[in-house]
Amino acid sequence: MSPWIGRALLASALLVYPHLASDFWIVSVGAYAMVLGIIALSLTFLTAYGGMISMAQMATAGAAGYALAIFSAHSASAGMALLPWPWAVGVAIAVGTLTGILIGIVAVRSHGIYMLMSTLAVAMIMFYLAQQNTTILHGFDGFSGVAVPRLGGVSLRGPLPFYYLCLAAAALLYALVIYLVRVPFGLVIQGIRDDPLRMASLGYRVWLHQVMAFAVAGFIAAVGGVLSLWYHGGISPGSIGITATVNVLIVAVIGGLGHPRGAFIGALVFVLIQNFAVDLVGSDRYNTLIGFVFLVIVIASPDGLTGLWRRLRGTRKDSLDGGVVTQKL
Repeated sequence: MSPWIGRALLASALLVYPHLASDFWIVSVGAYAMVLGIIALSLTFLTAYGGMISMAQMATAGAAGYALAIFSAHSASAGMALLPWPWAVGVAIAVGTLTGILIGIVAVRSHGIYMLMSTLAVAMIMFYLAQQNTTILHGFDGFSGVAVPRLGGVSLRGPLPFYYLCLAAAALLYALVIYLVRVPFGLVIQGIRDDPLRMASLGYRVWLHQVMAFAVAGFIAAVGGVLSLWYHGGISPGSIGITATVNVLIVAVIGGLGHPRGAFIGALVFVLIQNFAVDLVGSDRYNTLIGFVFLVIVIASPDGLTGLWRRLRGTRKDSLDGGVVTQKL
């Protein structure tokens, strides 16, 4: 099958899906998988093309979420918003992007496990800041009852509008990543991933390009943070805690860090387990099941489900080619 035919079929299925499913499957599975996939996409971009690992992508999304909550109408603001919602969204995305830049400035000074630990430290700093700041960030309580905007008289939190909003955001950000890795900036980032010393000797400012990659990842995560706030209707320190932070890494690894589509595949698998595992194994063993699935996928296919699919397709193609040769002989 031609790749273009496959993409057309996938796009058609995603567009038709909400008209055939219940509200639960539309919002709690479909839309939320795309929200989580967008945040995981920011990590996949950094890892697959920049060779950098960040544990602060959920914190970056949380920074955008908190910024939007502050400027939006919520339960503690008597229904008053500080900014019109388009401006509030713009400020939130700018805050998330700036957070990505600041994290990048800290992270690019180290490599490998040290980069992972430095970004995890930043994520924990942001978690405790949100937890202990009661004046602006409302401490443990965070923000609840955040108003979701209306567009043309239609609430964006309705099942169909919210699903299509998430689908549009996911498609545009996926296309952005695919575009960026093919232009000079993306090629330089990949060159730095493969041989930073050689790229530096060619005159490229390695640290600047790496920080710019964190800025792109921050922008992507910020969009996910905005959608996550609207999905949950609020945000609290638990939204950016260690569990949420690790979940983003689990999603990216399950789907496969080698390709952007892995973020969304991993998110869908994770959301399905999240919704149905409690009924299967109980709430006490839910995290155990998540860990077991994660371990099995890492052992069976270190490059995730997308890597497993590529190998299966390659095996099938080889077998078909072998069959053709045999017939000719």
